[in-house]
Amino acid sequence: MADCNGNCSACASKGTCSTPKEDPVKPTLAKIGHIFIVLSGKGGVGKSTVTANIALGLAARGQRVGVLDIDVHGPSIPKILGVQGERAMGDGEKLIPSETASGVKVMSTALILEKPDDPIVWRGPLKAGVIKQFIGEVAWGELDYLVVDCPPGTGDEPLSICQLIPDADGAVIVTTPQQISTLDVSKSISFCNQLGMRIAGIVENMSGFTCPHCGEFTPIFRTGGGEKLAKDYGLPFLGKLPIATEIGEAGDAGEPFVTKYPESPAAKAFLAIVDNLMSIG
Repeated sequence: MADCNGNCSACASKGTCSTPKEDPVKPTLAKIGHIFIVLSGKGGVGKSTVTANIALGLAARGQRVGVLDIDVHGPSIPKILGVQGERAMGDGEKLIPSETASGVKVMSTALILEKPDDPIVWRGPLKAGVIKQFIGEVAWGELDYLVVDCPPGTGDEPLSICQLIPDADGAVIVTTPQQISTLDVSKSISFCNQLGMRIAGIVENMSGFTCPHCGEFTPIFRTGGGEKLAKDYGLPFLGKLPIATEIGEAGDAGEPFVTKYPESPAAKAFLAIVDNLMSIG
């Protein structure tokens, strides 16, 4: 009988299991200094963009950083970080993660697909097995920080990662300011509380837009909703991120926003959030 109970990608594709008998997750985690899990109960809040730029900001602060993308069905991290189209290769024992120009290591289902538009049609147990493999069977090496990007909601993937890493440094919960977002995101807070997962704080993304031509500030999606949510639940508020066209342009081009536009208000806001997270560890 397979050690993974048939839940790993090897079992699904070949009918054989490559999962070793000794659980490799704990030895891998022992080499990682700090782990933050990025969550949101709402899709479309820019969670992957926040994840990627937190990682880039940590790397800019001289840290050794990895990003684990567990958005199995809609992985965005490889594109944002400029490694889209690469394939994760093995060294005979473990998968070798891709690496960005700034040295950030990346692992994602997008890096194991033959074609980028191939759909992944997996049920919950299989996804849980692959997430476990992406921790224990990837050659992450020594890292100061691992940042995990989750899909929206409180389903299989967030549950799996929180159970695998219950003593993570904390969840970073991303919301946009409007009430329809904060209502859904509050479920992520309850989710963490039920699992005993520490919450590092809340990030308010898309918090207003300042016109680069006239300087007028416009709260397109309102502002302050994330800050109010943090206050209501007695949680740290990590900061506000403004809407900036450069963020989308950099993500589409696979370029590091925080280092390409270091003087922009959005980059400074990202780096302030990074500094807040580093102060936790």
